[in-house]
Amino acid sequence: MTLGNLLAGLTGGGASIPTIDHDAFVRAVKDGSCAIVDVREPHEYAAGHIPGAVNLPLSRFNPSHLPGGKPIILVCLAGGRSAKALQHALEAGHKNIRHYAGGTGGWRNRGGALEA
Repeated sequence: MTLGNLLAGLTGGGASIPTIDHDAFVRAVKDGSCAIVDVREPHEYAAGHIPGAVNLPLSRFNPSHLPGGKPIILVCLAGGRSAKALQHALEAGHKNIRHYAGGTGGWRNRGGALEA
């Protein structure tokens, strides 16, 4: 997957919240082209998370702890917490970051595997 193809799946800009659509998210998970950050609480993450995701809970979210080196996609259960974390990250100056509004629940409902 090229960066151009990934960016084609990203939406947002202006006053809207930068998101990634489901198909682009699936590709990013499969090819590892993005860092996936799950902002749910540790017990939620431990019960099942998107493969390759790391856990940085919103309750103690610090944008300086976000991984570097590739684009970041934030997830939670249904998009609310990841949107809040995204706002904090954008305010801290992060640019190459989006959230997957479908969350872990949407991922699972569309056939995505979870790992524990």
